Amino acid sequence: MILVVGGAGYIGSHFVKELVKTHEVVVLDNLSTGHQWAVDARATFVQGDLGDSSSVQQIFDTYNIEAVLHFAAFSLVGESVIDPMKYYENNVTATLNLLKVMKENKIDKFIFSSTAATYGMPTVDFIDEKTPTNPINPYGRSKLMVEQMLADFAESYQMRYVVLRYFNAAGAYETAEIGESHSPETHLIPIILQHFLGQRESISVFGTDYDTPDGTCIRDYIHVTDLANAHLLALEGLLNGTIETATYNLGNGNGYSVKEVIETCERITGKKAIVQYVERRAGDPAKLVANADKIYCELGWKAQFGITDIVKSAWNWHKK
Repeated sequence: MILVVGGAGYIGSHFVKELVKTHEVVVLDNLSTGHQWAVDARATFVQGDLGDSSSVQQIFDTYNIEAVLHFAAFSLVGESVIDPMKYYENNVTATLNLLKVMKENKIDKFIFSSTAATYGMPTVDFIDEKTPTNPINPYGRSKLMVEQMLADFAESYQMRYVVLRYFNAAGAYETAEIGESHSPETHLIPIILQHFLGQRESISVFGTDYDTPDGTCIRDYIHVTDLANAHLLALEGLLNGTIETATYNLGNGNGYSVKEVIETCERITGKKAIVQYVERRAGDPAKLVANADKIYCELGWKAQFGITDIVKSAWNWHKK
């Protein structure tokens, strides 16, 4: 059986939908940001908190867990700057608690959801895994701290792990059963689509004077189903012994500006956006685009969905 921590959240629930096709799955989630309705009915759901050692231990006592995938984290950059303690307690301390219980139960296979925020503000056009990590906010630092803990656990306790650094996750499940549902919503594509559904008066574009072709920030958008498939390959590698430790970027390798994303959403929906151009946000890099060649060379993974597919799937979800 596979334990998916945070499996009621956006990315975790999409992964669980794929994983239940081949494995027995137990989901642990405290529902602070996730939704129980998003958890596939074929999975066993346990409501509980990573910070509670007895709750975590009870799962290992009850189920024969082979491997753990960890999606549970707070992920709002701005909030992490305002309240760093919340992020270090949840993203670092609670994860250490999980790793401690895994060690005590001799579970040595772990997949961690990390982030491109660990790179900070890189100066290269395409970010590979050798690009120096230099996070500029507590969210990115909390994720990098866990990566460093995993390296130490591997060295001292023979933990086998895969770190997956996501770029901008987007899109929804192909059947529109589940999709992106955050409160508050901070991601560009759902914000645009909510605007088209009358749930927002306008869209704010933060900065038009970046060193990019149209002056707006460029980001690499990766379909949530592509992310799920990368996790499946990483899990297979841990279970069959072909992976000891690995860190991979997950991105499309293509960058789209804020204006290009808005135009794509307009084209697919047939609607016109009301856009407010405002000042830059502090700490927003001009361009973040992944080089994901490493995971392609080692595991054969490559993103299958482009920006058009991403927006179409998200629109189908938001209309529902």
